[in-house]
Amino acid sequence: MGLDPALPALNRTVLGPGPFVLLGVLGLEALHTWLSVPVCLLYVAAVTGNGLLLGLVAADETLRAPMYQLLGLLAAADLVLATSTVPKALAVLWGLSREISFAACLAQLFVTHVTFIAESSVLLAMAVDRYVAICQPLRYGALLTQRVVAIVAVAAVARGACVMVPPVALLQRLNVWKEGGIPKLL
Repeated sequence: MGLDPALPALNRTVLGPGPFVLLGVLGLEALHTWLSVPVCLLYVAAVTGNGLLLGLVAADETLRAPMYQLLGLLAAADLVLATSTVPKALAVLWGLSREISFAACLAQLFVTHVTFIAESSVLLAMAVDRYVAICQPLRYGALLTQRVVAIVAVAAVARGACVMVPPVALLQRLNVWKEGGIPKLL
């Protein structure tokens, strides 16, 4: 069942919103280049610092304790979070790209929110780690192993995905029917 070209454009089904126009910081358009400098420097600092931390945790045998591995997970979450949002913001501030497609927006939304949720799970695991280290110091090595840290990492990402898959799937199925200029959700 194709679209009838004789129908007016307002009566056609659109399979998703078109691209979104990103404006940057409203009222400060003339300063976008200057605003991009601290954003870029902070991004470079975040990528460098978190990359170094991940490299140290991976390379040094003495940093194989669960506490350091959890710090590595936190650094990885921060790295993913920064990398999923800042490059597009810099592209807007530099005037290289003013649009984002609906699919790219959904992907960015999904990755950002899954990372936030995973980061909160890792922070909870770090609190439990310190609790066990203080309250059960003799059993710490037996309770918190590398396997437990791996399970925490998988559970953190799975928790974030379970929370974010339904809204993103529903948003992806969003159809807008325009009748007389009034959008209706199907």
